Amino acid sequence: MTALPRRWLFVLTILVGSFLLFQVQPMVARMVLPKLGGAPAVWNSAMLVYQALLLAGYAYAHWLGRFTVQRQAMIHIALFLAAALWLPIGIAQIAAPGPGQEALWVPLLLLASIGPVFFVVSAQAPLMQRWFAADTRAGDPYYLYAASNLGSFAGLISYPALVEPNLPLAAQSWGWTAGYALLVLLVAASAAARWHGRAVDTAGEAAVADEPRPSWRRQLHWLLIAAVPSGLMLSTTTHLTTDIVAMPLLWVLPLGLYLLSFVIAFSTMSRLTEAFVFIAPTVLLMVGALALLSSGGGSLMVALASLAMLFVVATALHGYLYHLRPAPQHLTLFYLIMSAGGVLGGLFAALLAPLVFDWVYEHPLLTLGAAMLLPLPTLLPWDKWLKLPRTTARLVVGLLVVIAAFASWRMVSGWSGRLDGDVAIWGFAILVIGLLVIGWRWAYVAVLALLMIGVGGWNTVQNSFTGDRVRSYFGVYTVTDYPAQGQRRLAHGTTLHGLQRTDPAHRREATTYYGPKSGVGLALDKAEVLAGPNAAVGIVGLGAGTLACYRKPGQQWTIFEIDPVMVDIARDPAKFTFLSDCAADAPIVIGDARLKLAEQPPGRFDVLVIDAFSSDAIPLHLLTEEAIGIYARALKPDGILLIHISNRFFGLEPVLAEEARARGWTAAIRLDPGPPEEGIDDLTPSNWVALTATPQRMAQLTGGLRPREKSGEDNAWVALRSTAGFERWTDDYASTLPVLMWGSLIGKRAE
Repeated sequence: MTALPRRWLFVLTILVGSFLLFQVQPMVARMVLPKLGGAPAVWNSAMLVYQALLLAGYAYAHWLGRFTVQRQAMIHIALFLAAALWLPIGIAQIAAPGPGQEALWVPLLLLASIGPVFFVVSAQAPLMQRWFAADTRAGDPYYLYAASNLGSFAGLISYPALVEPNLPLAAQSWGWTAGYALLVLLVAASAAARWHGRAVDTAGEAAVADEPRPSWRRQLHWLLIAAVPSGLMLSTTTHLTTDIVAMPLLWVLPLGLYLLSFVIAFSTMSRLTEAFVFIAPTVLLMVGALALLSSGGGSLMVALASLAMLFVVATALHGYLYHLRPAPQHLTLFYLIMSAGGVLGGLFAALLAPLVFDWVYEHPLLTLGAAMLLPLPTLLPWDKWLKLPRTTARLVVGLLVVIAAFASWRMVSGWSGRLDGDVAIWGFAILVIGLLVIGWRWAYVAVLALLMIGVGGWNTVQNSFTGDRVRSYFGVYTVTDYPAQGQRRLAHGTTLHGLQRTDPAHRREATTYYGPKSGVGLALDKAEVLAGPNAAVGIVGLGAGTLACYRKPGQQWTIFEIDPVMVDIARDPAKFTFLSDCAADAPIVIGDARLKLAEQPPGRFDVLVIDAFSSDAIPLHLLTEEAIGIYARALKPDGILLIHISNRFFGLEPVLAEEARARGWTAAIRLDPGPPEEGIDDLTPSNWVALTATPQRMAQLTGGLRPREKSGEDNAWVALRSTAGFERWTDDYASTLPVLMWGSLIGKRAE
């Protein structure tokens, strides 16, 4: 029996296992949305759990190496059968977290839900490579790792593209269970193919003597090279899911590119890997320069550039890691250290950074870490062209770094929030210097840091010393005064989240999406007419507390907010006074609004306002049939539900139009065009949908619907637009692809 005919079996086993492993990640993330919401930190916490389980699986595979293949196979298949008790995949029923406990509760929930299954499947990739190499005629097993990551990449990409849009969660879970059964059979077949082989570690004295055990220094090098791309993948994910949408489609992009980098680096495509290594320092300079930018950096083009940088840098670093790989007898140790590096990067980006930093400083730090570890092939060997002695070349490099420092200072002096004019010229000068010093690591890292400082980084660092910025599990919040405009603004990430006029005569006036001509402004102004002087109003999403000043004496208001930090900001009169001026006694319920509303007495509210968007991220779990059912239960029979759907990337009217149709409700939308005059920058356009089970109540609110072309008129409400064949969103099935506005993806970000 030759080794060659069995290669297909090991490749297939690894492909299937890795495909399943990375299908379950977005699937479980989708399952937990109703419990956890869509904060970027939820996905990062989930990724940390996955990396920890992957490390445990690799450690288990390494431990199995002390036994013969027969013993390994018996232990491994027994664990496969035991883990099957957790099938089909579902979410464990454990108590909801208290406020501020999400960072620990999310990992606990995921471990209880999929821990054993994920653990045993994660071990099969290194274990199959070990079994493959147990036959000395099999050849180099490392190329199988490329197959493993190709399967992982296919699993990730196929989920948002094929699985999520076409299958409900229950069908996804049973389909995954069938794949698990197939994997057990393939593992058993692979074991049979090597039943008489021995573990690589004990394959004879000659094999053991082939290469000594790698030194601790070499293992530390592996660890760091693996840690940086892992952390960079999570910090890139944080940006994408904060400013675009919290959904698997964008969760999986950074992870998918991260996995694809392994496919290239661990394959036989050495020329392609060399190309990535060659361009990586330049890409890191050009895109990494934006890593400290905290304003005006939220366009999709910047996000795509960040993804490109992640892919190039990860491929270059993983290619370097492959270059440093040991002989096959140390294969599982190598993968164990790699996995530990992945966990280390995940711990830093997902757990430590949010606790230590008030901004996403992990991203620029990891970018600099990549600069410290990347192979740095000289792009422009000017010192050799000029035949300069090494000492003279170092002096020239030192002078170039000094010039870069001067240019960075000039950029900081002229920075006005964007790269234009003289600032752009000085930035280009630093970039050129960076290209000239690529061959000197210390200078390259210093120039990259100076470029970051010049491109808005100094403002970012300064804000950390003012006390006006705070970070929580759910995001980064910055309060900034604009004296020339007479405004104080609250930003969530790079998106305006609240604004108050600082003039005492006008500080109670509603601003941004909540002006008097907005849908919510019109409805709350009429609350007394609609429901009497004691109207009960529920507000989901506090923000700066802007809506509070629509409250009239006698009305009973209850506010729901998931983030305790946001409550502290809104209640602090030194920051915003909407709450203290107008609704200081209104109770604030802290926690996920969907879960907390389910605990409210039925029929409590006359008006319920849902304004829980985080930047442009869709709170998908708040727009499903089950979520609307919870709101309906909390409303009085003739109550009005108001939902804020302003969004740059998704047209959500069909979602609510279909929900209203299915329930037999009446629905309308107020498309507020924004300020009537130029120069008024404290009001912004907004889209608010009103739904009610009582047509008469809708007529009272709207005064009758207008034609669509009249939507910009004062107080005009129009009918929602529906989409033929649009499928109702449920907790079990919801796809955002049908409502994605592709043309908006390349548009410039609104400030």
